[in-house]
Amino acid sequence: MKANFRSVIRVASLIAATTPALSAQKPDDRPATKLDEIVVTANRSDQTLFQQVQPATVLKGDELQLKLQPTLGETLNNEPGVSSTSFGPGASRPVIRGLGDDRVRILQNGTSVLDVSNVSPDHAVATDPLTIRAVEIVRGPATLLYGPNTIGGVVNVIDDRIPTERFTGTYPTGKFESQVGSVDDLFSQSGAVTWGAGPIVFHLDGFNRETSDLDIPGYARSAEKRSTDPLPPGSTEARGTLPNSATESQGGGLGASYIWDGGFLGLSYSGVDSTYGTVAEPDVTIDLRQRRWDLRGASYSPAPWIKKIDYKVGYSDYDHTEFEGPDAGTQFLIQGFNARAELLHEKIGLFEGAFGVESLVSEFSALGSEAFLPIVDNQAHSLFFFEEIAQEKFRYQFGTRIDRHTHETEANPNFGPALDRDFNAFSTSAAVVYHPVEDYAVTLSLAYTQRPPTYVELFANGAHVATGTFETGDPDLGTEDSLSLDLSVKKRAGRVTGSVSGYYYRFDDFVSAQATGALDPVDSLPMYNYEAIGADFYGGEIETTFHLLDEVKSGAERSTKAPLLDLILRGDYVHAEDRKTGEPVPRIPPLRFTTALHYAMGPFNARLEGQYAAEQNRHADDELPTDGFFLVNASVSYNLQLAGVATTFYVRGNNLTNTEARQSTSFLKDIAPMAGRGVIAGVRAEF
Repeated sequence: MKANFRSVIRVASLIAATTPALSAQKPDDRPATKLDEIVVTANRSDQTLFQQVQPATVLKGDELQLKLQPTLGETLNNEPGVSSTSFGPGASRPVIRGLGDDRVRILQNGTSVLDVSNVSPDHAVATDPLTIRAVEIVRGPATLLYGPNTIGGVVNVIDDRIPTERFTGTYPTGKFESQVGSVDDLFSQSGAVTWGAGPIVFHLDGFNRETSDLDIPGYARSAEKRSTDPLPPGSTEARGTLPNSATESQGGGLGASYIWDGGFLGLSYSGVDSTYGTVAEPDVTIDLRQRRWDLRGASYSPAPWIKKIDYKVGYSDYDHTEFEGPDAGTQFLIQGFNARAELLHEKIGLFEGAFGVESLVSEFSALGSEAFLPIVDNQAHSLFFFEEIAQEKFRYQFGTRIDRHTHETEANPNFGPALDRDFNAFSTSAAVVYHPVEDYAVTLSLAYTQRPPTYVELFANGAHVATGTFETGDPDLGTEDSLSLDLSVKKRAGRVTGSVSGYYYRFDDFVSAQATGALDPVDSLPMYNYEAIGADFYGGEIETTFHLLDEVKSGAERSTKAPLLDLILRGDYVHAEDRKTGEPVPRIPPLRFTTALHYAMGPFNARLEGQYAAEQNRHADDELPTDGFFLVNASVSYNLQLAGVATTFYVRGNNLTNTEARQSTSFLKDIAPMAGRGVIAGVRAEF
């Protein structure tokens, strides 16, 4: 199948390179303000960031391109409130407000990505940043539309594989891009093309990426790790290069839609193949494969009282095998579908809103000598509604969601008799948006969430080599109840724009792997039990832009001909602790600040950025402290028309001072630092 996807790449690249595009124009990537961006995630009517209750970020266009990394977690790392599990260059999942795993849901065009990245941090997310058009990050509970496992937030990756608008051009449109990088010998290519006639529109895309072992500044193991856990005599510390960190990925997709005045219906088939080193073990690689079908559609105004009906189904067949040298070891498989439908109704009295249903059915299997979970059949079925009352200065929102989760295991000599656990979960929220004056918004939201435990938390029983632990689940766990409060202030016009937010989460029965102090007698791994504790999380984020040359006008486009000079400040902080003991929750990000200066004049763009992370001395007993760091990054790009094709050349420099940096959210922080000094150069053509 890998050969098939390489063929997709060649076809997309050939079409991109040979198609005439004399009327092509590059879109304006300098909107009036980010707060005027439309966001579709956790949102019933495509409201802007300024109108939305929950703090959110949209990455697309040039900004997404300049932040692109091989994994989704590293691409989003350092967005306000977002950090990364950072399990080497091949696997990384977003962490939002210190919450990860099953408390952050990753979606692909609004349905579950359906992989096993929430089972273990060495498992990659089965979507590649090279194939996406935009990423939306919603911070804070999005439980009403996307379920109780979104208490941390939602990440929705959006592609164009199912077109939603008619094709009106004479020639196909699309893009082609290629990158090379120094820190890991990066070489990547991606291409996409869209074409059609009348009501039928097609989309084709493909990509490939190859990297070698990552260059790092200094030793792979931290100074404290080397002093407290020295290697056996005669062993050599890895230095300058991170062993077993090479990656190789390829994939693509084909989609088609039938579009009429009253709606659309589309279908796509896509896949990704990835091979990467786990870093935690010097001779273990993971070979990942996913094949996915997606069906999406909408009907606009099918009845006088209905504004829109949205429906979508995603089906995934995923497996990955962990190889120990040339020998196949443990295999993880998940097969299932996620279906959802939403009906948006017209205004009825004071009320305008939506209601819907969602189902997720999957079968998970872990096969092999290092499998720490039994085979589990999982089902989740949900009903939800969301309503809004809009007045002159106030907008009130409220809603409720009911979920039914079931987990059934098969009898297994390693895990005991078959078990069946059922959970009913109830979530509700209320919010108010207040506009004291034009271009200012104050939002306050309160949410109550019940999250059923995952099959990992219920049924784990075995050595988890990737994290160096022996994990034991508790099948008697109940729902994890939380109460969350979120307050934000936003400003979208003037010399200063941006937002400031603060939050507080109070968890009852917060499920966490707790060290027992004992060692597994077989592998001598420290033993951890999944237990429910009381926990408090609180913190905040800031994202502010100082427009140094001109004011941002409300709703107006900023001219691409006038010079632009913006000073951008971002920061976030989270404090998380066991409410009973006062001890820190493991792997929490530190206080972080980013300062950037962005200059643009006509086709030229330049950015200079400094990223600061404070030391993290609040850590669990089984963790080591994490040193602070300051990274310097820079980028330049130039846009021009070549034979009618909008072309961008860019160069990006990361960690220019070659600083040793480690992330406190990573299981590997003491054996795998972040990348050293590196330069990425690329070209993107849009037609």
